[in-house]
Amino acid sequence: MIETWGPLLAGLVLLVAGGELLVRGAVQAAERIGISPLVIGLTLVGFGTSMPELVTSVQAGLGGFPGIAFGNVVGSNIANILLIAGVSALICPIVVARSALRRDAVVMLAVGVAFAVLAALMPMGRVLGAGLVTLLVGYIWFVIRQERRANEGGAIHDKSAALAGADPGLAPPHARNGLAMPLLIALAGLALVVVGGSFLVSGAVAIARGLGVSETIIGLTIVAVGTSMPELVTSVIAALKRQGDVAFGNIVGSNIYNILGIGGTTALIAPSNVPQEIVRFDAPVMVAVSLLLVVFASTGLRIGRREGAVLVAGYVAYGWMLWP
Repeated sequence: MIETWGPLLAGLVLLVAGGELLVRGAVQAAERIGISPLVIGLTLVGFGTSMPELVTSVQAGLGGFPGIAFGNVVGSNIANILLIAGVSALICPIVVARSALRRDAVVMLAVGVAFAVLAALMPMGRVLGAGLVTLLVGYIWFVIRQERRANEGGAIHDKSAALAGADPGLAPPHARNGLAMPLLIALAGLALVVVGGSFLVSGAVAIARGLGVSETIIGLTIVAVGTSMPELVTSVIAALKRQGDVAFGNIVGSNIYNILGIGGTTALIAPSNVPQEIVRFDAPVMVAVSLLLVVFASTGLRIGRREGAVLVAGYVAYGWMLWP
């Protein structure tokens, strides 16, 4: 039992700890160099909190386990909406900024539909992966331009605010100099994430074989929820601090990153076909729950506790349908 679950649990701990250190070090280093908070939120914080999913999916793809690789992407998006948004709304109703709904939530829904259609029509090859990553770069560039004009935070930038509220170490340093320590912290975090991803993949494969279920199911559930821990922690803390708008931006931004950044990078480095179980069932579920989130958010520009309960119940039902 320990031999089977030990690597997976160790991998989860290393991923969460490494992701936190990576974001902390990267943000402090960027602030000392003088990079704007908006750019930090869009790039360093966004990629940092998504690093567990990225490393896990790439390592699974290179290891010949596309079910874990792409199950992690799709499963994380489903968990972000049903589980994380649901729990956050139960704690405190999520306030939705109109700009985030019109731009970021629509982009999240569009890229979800695009992924589901492309996965059904063609392999996830390097050309397609490059296209997804290019779209992410274009989206970040567009948001930076728009937010500089509007002088307000966007969905992915809200990750920075969420993390700043989650950990005082991520708050802007006051007149502190030196890059050595922040860079060492970031490198240590990156090392932990890489090692944790390796443990998580090997542990997930062992559990799948031991339980007699497919690696895809493990990727969609245990791995997906495990690698979404940074988003869960930041969204719940944002909800506890009554920063519901930050929780919404964190979830939507993470889902955009997962498909364009992680799905694209995985296809670039380890091209493969998306398993048919995901194409036929889980990808359409991802699109459906994305649409549901947009509908909930557009009714009164808030997601209340009752809607949060519906989302959490939906995740319980989804998990029950997956497991044989």
